Amino acid sequence: MTSIAANLQAVRARIFAACTDAGRAPESVQLLAVSKTWPASCISQAIAAQQRHFGENYVQEAIEKIAALGSETVEWHFIGPLQNNKTKLVAGNFAWVHSIDNLKTAQRLDNQRPPGFPALKICLQVNVSGESSKGGVSPEHALQLARDVSNLPNLSLRGLMAIPAATTETAVQRQQFAMLREVKTEINRHGLELDTLSMGMSHDLEAAISEGSTIVRIGTAIFGERQ
Repeated sequence: MTSIAANLQAVRARIFAACTDAGRAPESVQLLAVSKTWPASCISQAIAAQQRHFGENYVQEAIEKIAALGSETVEWHFIGPLQNNKTKLVAGNFAWVHSIDNLKTAQRLDNQRPPGFPALKICLQVNVSGESSKGGVSPEHALQLARDVSNLPNLSLRGLMAIPAATTETAVQRQQFAMLREVKTEINRHGLELDTLSMGMSHDLEAAISEGSTIVRIGTAIFGERQ
């Protein structure tokens, strides 16, 4: 067994244990392997270990990997900041985008989604920590953005994403994840049907799952420290 395969097995065991502790079904949480900066050869090892969902942050790097590995058996998620001059590439090559925090970018993706493609699945990024260095719509403005994005015909608004402030304190981790869950609950209360919470990484996936995460974005625990 390769180290990547062994790491995937260990992460899946953590997800199973966290779901069990939270009284949730393990299949309710999807593992998204964050493969940014790692070559296609590493992703191939993960694919061989039955991993099918991969997250990328850098458009040009990701396009090269998609060209090399294809998208028939792999689902590609764009999870990084998205510049307007890269929206066409993302609209034509990804199944998901997790980092939408403004209507203009969403409209560009909607306009540039190729005819015949299924709707591009969208998560709105919410800034739950209030850090100016992080992207994301504020919690109080998330509902209006959700309403606007939900009206775009070539996009399918699925949920919310957050990158909370880094901390090793479980209580603080859970507080930030709970905020995102509460924003989702409020949006659904107004008639939208969001089913996805993209939250939790290598160091805090247990806290995220305890607060309702449905997608955990794991890079370091699978591929190792980025070089």
